[in-house]
Amino acid sequence: MTVPRQVVHVDSPTEQRNPRTVDIDQMSTTGILAAINAEDRLVPDAVQAVLPQLATAVDYATEALRGGHRVHYVGAGTSGRLATLDAAELVPTFNVPPDWFVAHHAGGERALRHAVENAEDDTKAGAAEVSTSVADGDFVLGLTASGRTPFVLGALREAKRNGARTALVSGNPNAVRPPELDVLIAVDTGPEAIAGSTRMKAGTAQKIVLTAFSTATMIKLGRTYSNLMVSMRATNAKLRGRTLRILREATGMSSQDCSDALHEAGGDLKTALVQLLSGVATVEAADALTDHGGHVRDALDAVRVRAG
Repeated sequence: MTVPRQVVHVDSPTEQRNPRTVDIDQMSTTGILAAINAEDRLVPDAVQAVLPQLATAVDYATEALRGGHRVHYVGAGTSGRLATLDAAELVPTFNVPPDWFVAHHAGGERALRHAVENAEDDTKAGAAEVSTSVADGDFVLGLTASGRTPFVLGALREAKRNGARTALVSGNPNAVRPPELDVLIAVDTGPEAIAGSTRMKAGTAQKIVLTAFSTATMIKLGRTYSNLMVSMRATNAKLRGRTLRILREATGMSSQDCSDALHEAGGDLKTALVQLLSGVATVEAADALTDHGGHVRDALDAVRVRAG
């Protein structure tokens, strides 16, 4: 007698079996890698489909930071680790204050290196994590592959109660939208190469979303000039060399002129840049940047208008 096949309803695409990789365990090493790579190539298009929602999140984050508030990331497992990494890298890359972007990870710091059982299933812990750190005017971005991680949803609910705007990056377009959300960014990357292994395509999508989100926010806040990192903090020899190269690239001037300008500006790349491009005194360049929120182009326009 044939036993009928049991059909299990799984509403998250990431948990479903991928028909393109059912024979992956029988492939050669190159075949395995090719199959994974073919799946990975689907991710950018999935992210492209949610760019309008991501743009709204960027605008909310920019508004929060301009108003003296903060951006918070909330995640668990892979999502939380990726968020923590993104927040950490913004400080040296764009020289932002360390409290501009705050990462909250289920299970705390220990969970960054080791799995902490049941940490992501604790709704109350998520709420407690942000209850005193998220304030009115902040922006909170949650990340969860399933779209329903209790720790993350609990944190978003509490953040909304505190007056923050909220958004969720989800890998499950079928999940019920939490009522406390201002923005839902549901990236449909489909079934993973290995069913349920959301460190793969879902994780890659979250990394792309996070990098685009934070970089776009930094650009809108004037932390770049053109496509150059003019707000970076030169904390080692490599970065000090990069600072000089960026100044030369932006101005077309000699290494000596750029080095002299940096020295005069106390190592502040933006001040040296405005001074070299406009010809004004270093003090005037620094004042113009202060008056225009650190935006190089706005500062240049201002000093040029004053110069007639």
